[in-house]
Amino acid sequence: MKLNIFSNQTELNEQLAQYVITVAKKAIAEKKRFDFVLTGGSSPKGLYQLLSTTYKDQIDWNKTYFFFGDERTVFPFEKDYNGLMAKESFFDNLELQDGHIFYVDTNLSPEEAAANYKQKLDEHFAGAPIIFDLILLGMGDDAHTASIFPHTTLVNNQEATVASVWVEKLHTNRVSLTAPLINQAKHVVFITFGANKATALHNVLGDTQDFANYPSQLIKPVNGDLQWFVDEAATSLLK
Repeated sequence: MKLNIFSNQTELNEQLAQYVITVAKKAIAEKKRFDFVLTGGSSPKGLYQLLSTTYKDQIDWNKTYFFFGDERTVFPFEKDYNGLMAKESFFDNLELQDGHIFYVDTNLSPEEAAANYKQKLDEHFAGAPIIFDLILLGMGDDAHTASIFPHTTLVNNQEATVASVWVEKLHTNRVSLTAPLINQAKHVVFITFGANKATALHNVLGDTQDFANYPSQLIKPVNGDLQWFVDEAATSLLK
């Protein structure tokens, strides 16, 4: 695990964009494609805009395939849909070919949406283990990541799959990659900034292992690289 600390979000996004470009070029050189899992929420918007404008010509987007680490069970046209945020801040700036974006179909029930997404992944990876080149993750101030929230069924899910989960604190279902599936990736990056994340970061990176309360601790790539891209405000409670 490597902790990368930056003075502000602008510097963080700049350096993370360079990291994404490096991973993408290596994946395309080695296996002719880049399998890239996006995170939702507001945190990655700056990164997505940077990659699709300033650094648009640095990645072969015709060899890039986009996925989502989790999705909210709202309709695809609603503002909280992670796929819509990515479309508006990222995909609309690119000329992508059909079949390069794997959205979660939230017109289905949560259970059906999870099974459908897993099927799409199996087909894309031709039945081989699902090993993404790069997974971006956010972390909530409650230490959740993807939709693996504290004290939910996903904390104890040992299968490398896509699952639906009821999140009591939000009174809603979510669809998410499980921790074992995330941990199969070659590269995993947490994007975390702001003073409101300081307590969670302190707990997740601390000496006490408590998956139920700090689910982000579950993310430990088996044969991959784990990096944290954080700002100084988020690290204020670290030693």
